[in-house]
Amino acid sequence: MGIIKVKDLIFEYIRRDEEGNVEGITTAVDNVSLDVSQGDFVAILGHNGSGKSTLAKHLNAILYPTEGTVWVDGKDTQKDEYIWDIRQTAGMVFQNPDNQIIGQIVEEDVGFGPENMGVPTKEIWERVDESLKAVGMYEFRHYSPNKLSGGQKQRVSIAGVIAMHPKCIILDEPTAMLDPKGRREVIRAVRALNDVERITVILITHYMEEVIYADKVFVMDQGKITLQGTPREVFSKVERLKALRLDVPQVTLLAHELRQEGFPMPEGVLTKEEFRVALDNCVNKLF
Repeated sequence: MGIIKVKDLIFEYIRRDEEGNVEGITTAVDNVSLDVSQGDFVAILGHNGSGKSTLAKHLNAILYPTEGTVWVDGKDTQKDEYIWDIRQTAGMVFQNPDNQIIGQIVEEDVGFGPENMGVPTKEIWERVDESLKAVGMYEFRHYSPNKLSGGQKQRVSIAGVIAMHPKCIILDEPTAMLDPKGRREVIRAVRALNDVERITVILITHYMEEVIYADKVFVMDQGKITLQGTPREVFSKVERLKALRLDVPQVTLLAHELRQEGFPMPEGVLTKEEFRVALDNCVNKLF
């Protein structure tokens, strides 16, 4: 069993009137199964309302299944005795960093989680330092979070999760409120954690460029997983993604459009460098 295993997950939101009577039921996650191994970088894509954020909230027991089972490090999220262990194993980072930052000083905020876990004071400060270094924010440790940019605040939020030494970090659209520079900062920090620290990363996003380095990609629509594979396999299906109201990386789209015009470009081009090489090869074949 992987670090995260989801089997036949169904989750229903129940709407009630003022008297508590059921008005309707919406199935937000519909029979989803997936398996994430330790050290994986997994991306979950989908348009608004596809169910991806609802799925994310099941991965550290913020929500419980209506049907099906979710295991985190082998522990069933529906069993109350495992909640503490599950939330230490799988840390969560949300869209708005201001909702997670509570300290007046950066290093105090990062140390808040380990302190609540009962970690000895000396070790707390060691964790704070290593976590801030891991996300490139060590030089800002004495700053007020109010003086940081959005991307910097989000990196502090990630450092606060890292300080609790999780095996897995779940990021629920962590760059949705950031400008392009902030998005790059956060994704660079997340990739480094996965590459160097081998922390499992589950990234929920609708920015296609953020997932080209993932190991696996799952695409959700109407609560179901409708596509899955490597980034190259998923982004080779440009028309299918368009039908799901999703974009593709710009270089992928350009290569696809050239291919449609008769140029022998490969499918699933992901980076500018791949595009340049493919275009050179294409020109050599034609001329």
